[in-house]
Amino acid sequence: MSTPADDPTPDPRLASDSVAERDWWKSAVVYQIYPRSFADSDGDGVGDLPGILSRLDHLSDLGVDVVWLSPVYRSPMDDNGYDISDYEDIDPLFGSLADIDALIAGLHERGIKLVMDLVVNHTSDEHPWFREARSDPGSAKRDWYWWRPARPGFQGGTPGAEPTNWASFFSGPAWEWDEASQEYYLHLFSRRQPDLNWENPQVRAAVYAMMRGWLERGVDGFRMDVINLISKVVGPNGELADGPQLPGAALGDGSPFYLCGPRIHEFLREMHEQVFADRQGGFLTVGEMPGVTVEQARAFTDPAGREVDMVFQFEHVSLDEGPGGKFDLAPLDLVQLKATLARWQDGLAQVGWNSLYWNNHDQPRAVSRFGDDSPRWRELSAKALATVLHLHRGTPYIYQGEEIGMTNMPFTGIEQVRDIESLNFYAELEAGGGDLAAGWEGILAKGRDNARTPMQWDGSQHAGFTAGTPWLALNPNHDQINVVAQAADPSSVLAHYRRLIDLRHREAVIAHGDFTMLLPDDPHFYTFTRSHQGQELLVVANLSSEPHELPVTAFADWIEAPVLLGNYPDPGPPRGTFRPWEATIYRGGQ
Repeated sequence: MSTPADDPTPDPRLASDSVAERDWWKSAVVYQIYPRSFADSDGDGVGDLPGILSRLDHLSDLGVDVVWLSPVYRSPMDDNGYDISDYEDIDPLFGSLADIDALIAGLHERGIKLVMDLVVNHTSDEHPWFREARSDPGSAKRDWYWWRPARPGFQGGTPGAEPTNWASFFSGPAWEWDEASQEYYLHLFSRRQPDLNWENPQVRAAVYAMMRGWLERGVDGFRMDVINLISKVVGPNGELADGPQLPGAALGDGSPFYLCGPRIHEFLREMHEQVFADRQGGFLTVGEMPGVTVEQARAFTDPAGREVDMVFQFEHVSLDEGPGGKFDLAPLDLVQLKATLARWQDGLAQVGWNSLYWNNHDQPRAVSRFGDDSPRWRELSAKALATVLHLHRGTPYIYQGEEIGMTNMPFTGIEQVRDIESLNFYAELEAGGGDLAAGWEGILAKGRDNARTPMQWDGSQHAGFTAGTPWLALNPNHDQINVVAQAADPSSVLAHYRRLIDLRHREAVIAHGDFTMLLPDDPHFYTFTRSHQGQELLVVANLSSEPHELPVTAFADWIEAPVLLGNYPDPGPPRGTFRPWEATIYRGGQ
């Protein structure tokens, strides 16, 4: 197994938090924790903050620089914590404020920063703000949300009476009728997640105050959930417009009226000014932005704009969708994938920054989706995918379990599923007489619970995750795929991730180098170069389960180049046959 050469460069994670270099995150690697499924300390079957604290040495040994923590705030858990009822407290399911303080301290002791999830497009319907708005239409809090009467000529609460025809992301209309006040409220997600009205300056002030409170507590930044939805297109009299009709549906696509709305840049700049501008320290702000274009992302992440450091975009994880959406399965075209990622590399090459990811809490497992999770090729394909992703220009994100090659879950029936998105989709399909078999195949491949099965720490009955009964069934392959089995194995997926992270820390060309895609039309090879100040790297990966011949003359200048890292134990030069899922990094330049 090839390993990086020794380098005396100090580990950037050991730098003082008081040194606020704006671009420290360009050489960083982020690890996402989904708290429900990471580690359970009290045996109730649900992961918690003390459980995370007990596993910090795993993160330190892995070498990551930042932990992104999915929501642990108080919540009725309609959407597993993305429906927040109190932004300033921890849900007892996960622990206490003392526990989050201990976690912050434990991470900082290891040179790791903590980024919290910021979910402020919507709250829970149990948040005191919404409870007041709902119970008293005359309250000032009423305007903190989007309330509208029924469509003229319609009886409120009946089909078609919704103020607009917008569809919710979680199926059905984006409006819920409130019988008591005889008005609808907007919810782009679950009916229990009412959208905040960011047009109201009091809403924005309350959000900024909450953010400052977490920073003062020691948090190092925020990953901002669907943040590009907060600005809606509002008419001169407060009206919201219908969207274009969705094919074969009674509802419409409201996205032209809420994706990257007219005031989004104003709101993000104001947020930066109110929360971060005068604060010492190295912070990270990441905007999750569905539907964002390269041009829009460049504007959002341009340092001169003082908005966010990087964005999450979804274009590359939408390429295997058919016209029916997420659960309508389509084959992935590697040429199309390369074209998409190369366009994002080129578009943010001079201004802005990329977030790099294959999976997260909303996406299925990368090795099952983009690789080959069969026993023969799982490890090699997991390493190949990691190699390709981590050598791009941008900040890589590792989702818990990705570093050991965890796979999709072989669910056997809808009764095992917990995710509201999948359950709503299946129920709607069933009620409408749709193709349940095809729908189930879609859930098996793309359902969010694939990423939410408990972390596989060891081969024991409950994988070292809990002493109780896990809230979501464990993947039965945890006896083979787990941290303990890989921790001391230099040929493991885990060891390969450690090497990739170390490379990013040691090699400036990875963080700062130019990106050039090679062989863009080849259906099997993913190849590119990185170059920076006379240093150059070549990445060659055969992303298929069959051997393939590299074009004879493609890399003649690299035949004698030394291997920096490979996922086979005996990597050769960039010529001839590349074995299934073989990925190798070569060093060039002086």
